Amino acid sequence: MRRLVADFPHDLSFNEYDVLFNLSRRAGRSARLRDLNTLVLLTQPSISRLVDRLAARGLLEKLPDEHDRRGTTVRMTDAGYRTFLAVAAEHSRSIEGVVSAALSEDELGELRRLTEKLRTGIVGTS
Repeated sequence: MRRLVADFPHDLSFNEYDVLFNLSRRAGRSARLRDLNTLVLLTQPSISRLVDRLAARGLLEKLPDEHDRRGTTVRMTDAGYRTFLAVAAEHSRSIEGVVSAALSEDELGELRRLTEKLRTGIVGTS
């Protein structure tokens, strides 16, 4: 079976990309660790270890939670954001290549129309 996406570059795993993706969508590119845990499909211990690895690589930083001294806030660094953007661009090209090869021009048009309808509906409800 052909993979939908190419391997992630920059020695980034899918789970690491998922964390960066979710943080990129949050205000300040940061989240409380326990809130981040609800956004990705990993256990709390796994997300903690993953965040520690990304912090050691300079892609994230861990800060005390200003609202809860027992908590931790995770923030994407500028280097983390640059890495995320590079990987996201490659990821997008990979998906586009697979989808374009599998669908006709009419089907691609319909997919664009339906995707835009979904996007508009989601934005309109949030």
